[in-house]
Amino acid sequence: MLLEDGCAVVTGAAQGIGFAIAEIFTEHGCAVVLADINRAGCAAAAGRLAASGGRVAAVTADVRDSGDIQRAIDLASNAFGPVSIMVNNAGVPEDAAILDMTGESFDRIVAVHLKGAWLGTKLAAAHMVEHGRGSIINMSSISGKIGLPNQTNYAAAKAGIVGLTKSAAKELGAFGIRVNAIQPGTIRTERTAQIAAGKWEAKLLEAPLGREGTAREIAGPALFLASELSSYMTGAVLEVAGGRHA
Repeated sequence: MLLEDGCAVVTGAAQGIGFAIAEIFTEHGCAVVLADINRAGCAAAAGRLAASGGRVAAVTADVRDSGDIQRAIDLASNAFGPVSIMVNNAGVPEDAAILDMTGESFDRIVAVHLKGAWLGTKLAAAHMVEHGRGSIINMSSISGKIGLPNQTNYAAAKAGIVGLTKSAAKELGAFGIRVNAIQPGTIRTERTAQIAAGKWEAKLLEAPLGREGTAREIAGPALFLASELSSYMTGAVLEVAGGRHA
């Protein structure tokens, strides 16, 4: 029970990596508010965790909206106690070649991934400062380290999350708040299942472990960063990519 009596907000938690993180947190005694723009999916995900005995609640939230994020934090605090963990995971894909990508597409991806993580970090930190502790986990990507074709919007946003994480860690450490990031590699989720088989197999060949990762294999490192096992870590970026582009 690594997170006993903890309270977390996880964005983008209706499915995939976000849901896996919420699930493993509840298994370790943490109360979790699942936040997602998908109202029905978020409610259903919370229902599954509640049926397994988890202390959970669901809230509809667009991470580009500071009011939505604040409502998620307030819900968690009022229902379960001070928020000690914030996971900024929400994201959407919108790949296109740079010559075809629109400015609107670039702005939208940066707003969801980077500004969403910035808002989540800022608002969670403001809450955590009052209680003298907290762990904030931002979801980057291996694409933010190396860049990938057709992802100038996504790679830029995910690289920005690394800079955000390191800067915030330096500012917030004095308040007992740790800020770290995770860079997943080729992870099988509902979204990546839509990638053509040939392209997916090519990605797998780049990983020394020779296989795809699972959402649960990202949730494990998130649990580590949320818990006291990582109490002397802040500003760190964990690559969880099977050795791909290490």
